[in-house]
Amino acid sequence: MKKHAPLCISTLVFFLATVSAFAGVTVTSPTNNSTLGTSVSFVASATTTSCSKGIGSMGIYPAPYELAYVVNGASLNTSLNFSPGKYGVVVEAWDNCGGAETQTVDITVTAQSGVYVTSPTNGSSLSDPVHFVATATSSCSAGVSSMGIYTAPYQLAYVVQGDSMNTTLTLSPGTYNTVVEEWDKCGGAATTPVKITVGSGGNVFYNLQASAGWNGYAQQPPSYQDCTTCVSSGPGTTWAMYQGIKSPSMDNNATQFNIGGDMDYSDVLWNNHLIGDFSSQGMLDTNHTLVPTLNSFTYDVYFYGSNLGVSQALEFDINQFFNNTGYTWGHECRIMGGNEWDTWDNATGHWVPTGLACYPLENQWNHLTLKVQRTADNQLLYQSITFNGQTTNWNITSAPFSAPGWYGITINYQQDGDYKQSPYTVYLDELTFTY
Repeated sequence: MKKHAPLCISTLVFFLATVSAFAGVTVTSPTNNSTLGTSVSFVASATTTSCSKGIGSMGIYPAPYELAYVVNGASLNTSLNFSPGKYGVVVEAWDNCGGAETQTVDITVTAQSGVYVTSPTNGSSLSDPVHFVATATSSCSAGVSSMGIYTAPYQLAYVVQGDSMNTTLTLSPGTYNTVVEEWDKCGGAATTPVKITVGSGGNVFYNLQASAGWNGYAQQPPSYQDCTTCVSSGPGTTWAMYQGIKSPSMDNNATQFNIGGDMDYSDVLWNNHLIGDFSSQGMLDTNHTLVPTLNSFTYDVYFYGSNLGVSQALEFDINQFFNNTGYTWGHECRIMGGNEWDTWDNATGHWVPTGLACYPLENQWNHLTLKVQRTADNQLLYQSITFNGQTTNWNITSAPFSAPGWYGITINYQQDGDYKQSPYTVYLDELTFTY
């Protein structure tokens, strides 16, 4: 069995440099300087640049000369039990040419009840799939029964028996306030929230609810055209928008949208020009070289309301304009209008029911992710919707429409009034747009 001699590391590394060259040991779990429960998950890999025979084995030293775990190959994935205390754990790899390399990870182990998540880190931005590694401890003498991951309120995406987990989850692009929870055998539980942003490999605008560039327009019956001469104080329709709201909010930067008035069934549309004409993001694309090349979009948002039952509908749209042609991917959650999701048919100018129910949660954050595409033959494709953790693949197509004079990409958010134009308020947060 190979031994580790920490007092001679500098001499050992100098000698090995004449034998083989390592690219290094990479430890993805646990993270350096992290605090963990007594069951610690280790995930690591190693590469070498000169040994043609590759990596022979890897091992873990919780203390000098104490080889607690060894495995053949260039990667390891295991859990070890530790007593409470501070450790400078060394992960070592040995190649098949006589070389070795180490990586030290400082950790603090505690016996206090709690959930300790080493991956992903809170506030991180990462790509799909997402790797979750966590352990849990409990004051319950019978120990921890199981652990789970919530990707949205009431959406338990994964459960495993025992006091540790190591799994990957496939998540659509967007921002998630995940919660890792443990349940002990005495009826207790503990949680740790982990906020993450998942990308799709495209470009992303973050926190658009807090961005400049929003404009509001009344849409009044019977024509429901954007009223550019209407003012937010009426007549008929009233509305307001306030940014920088701290409560309710997920990150102290939500935006409040209000609608009211005395004109029944009138609506308010807010839009933001992201790319092209009137861009609020500094992307005017004056040479018209970018917008025509973009064909895949994701609209991701959290919304909150305390009286959503009086809303006729909430609408979330993506728009693309170029070559005198318009593409509107319209999505509408009819609430008082029948609790169903509709999509917009550009060719007929009408909403089309999808058969998918829409019951947003009151006094809680709802998470919505919409994925759409412009196909190779310039048709609109509604790919999928993920609402509060439940994904539905739509694959609905629609033809574009004539839109002379417009050029760019915009997003919309809209609130519709009911039969007595009941006033109501909705908050948006963590609004991201991927293109």
